[in-house]
Amino acid sequence: MEHRTPDIYGGKDPRDVAAYSLAEAARYLKIPPTTLRPWVAGRKYPRQQNTGYFSRLITTSEDHPPRLSFNNLVEAYVLRALRAQHGVSIDAVRKAINFAQKSYHIKRLLLSPELRTEAGDLLLEKYGELVNLTKSGQLAMKKILEAHLKRVEWDQAARPTRLYPFSTGDPIDGRKIIVIDARLAFGRPIIFRRRISTAAIVDRIDAGESVDAIAADYELERGEVEEAIVYERAA
Repeated sequence: MEHRTPDIYGGKDPRDVAAYSLAEAARYLKIPPTTLRPWVAGRKYPRQQNTGYFSRLITTSEDHPPRLSFNNLVEAYVLRALRAQHGVSIDAVRKAINFAQKSYHIKRLLLSPELRTEAGDLLLEKYGELVNLTKSGQLAMKKILEAHLKRVEWDQAARPTRLYPFSTGDPIDGRKIIVIDARLAFGRPIIFRRRISTAAIVDRIDAGESVDAIAADYELERGEVEEAIVYERAA
């Protein structure tokens, strides 16, 4: 008799399924929740005569409250990279994204590997114009974006499949020890080599177990356990 694996996602691509609360997504991406919320839910803000509204940049899989999918997580991750080191209005980012999307007919540029090519260059050029960013500033920003994009894997259909988040937010760090994959551990961060949850490791550390004991138990290297701890506890 043929054995079939149960379809726990109801026929949906797991990358599109709402899987993360706003607080979880913010923690996994090392983004303050107060920063992430307007990106996915929009916000009102006071104006001289009335109230303005900031429209969201990322359309979540579920609203009220917002819950993010893996694809939303990648979009927020790329948006974070675009905003790195530049405390400017997010409206400039929105305009630059819309401009690049219209020019290259890409529906969701933040999910596209095209960010590595001409579409990404056009985006950064337009962004630089909008915020008066110098040429050297644009080049530095391009390097930051490239470092972040190297940590996203895409499939043959040009859809993201895996995200290797930074442990400390340092774009120079090239290690890929921790992964978020919608098809593994329900999209929770794991040590990729052994598929061990980073949260489970930290729970055992907080319970009083040693790094060496946990490494031996899971057949991990000491550095992998330490990476999980840094990732889970990094602000």
